[in-house]
Amino acid sequence: MSGVRIRPTKVAEELEKIWVDFENLRNFRLPEEIDGTETIYEGAVRQILVNAYERNAEARRKCIDHYGDSCVACGFNFGITYGEAAEGFIHVHHLQQLSKIGKEYKVDPIGDLRPVCPNCHAMIHVQKEALSIEQVKELLRQANKR
Repeated sequence: MSGVRIRPTKVAEELEKIWVDFENLRNFRLPEEIDGTETIYEGAVRQILVNAYERNAEARRKCIDHYGDSCVACGFNFGITYGEAAEGFIHVHHLQQLSKIGKEYKVDPIGDLRPVCPNCHAMIHVQKEALSIEQVKELLRQANKR
């Protein structure tokens, strides 16, 4: 965010997270502080450098063949809800975060992967320490009690 490039390391990743938190706090304003005439812009281009961990399409297929294409956390199924165009659409979650493993490893599609909808997948990764699927299920149970 600062424009300064640091070689990708664990320290650099932590610094980036701290900087993002700082920027979010620095830009925080109470509702009564917001000027209604303010012009808001989006779409500026900025370059970012991230590590991308390769996913294996065959592992994904085997996971879905085993567990199905419904979310294991909430049961949502794109094909049932949106029809033929969405059949088979689902995210596949790694129970062990690839970023924590930090290297190529032999994946077990049944033991290491689970199909989850994008909403549940986002909740799993909503904080630095990923939530488990069981924790997301519990959040859903609590929400349904309200």
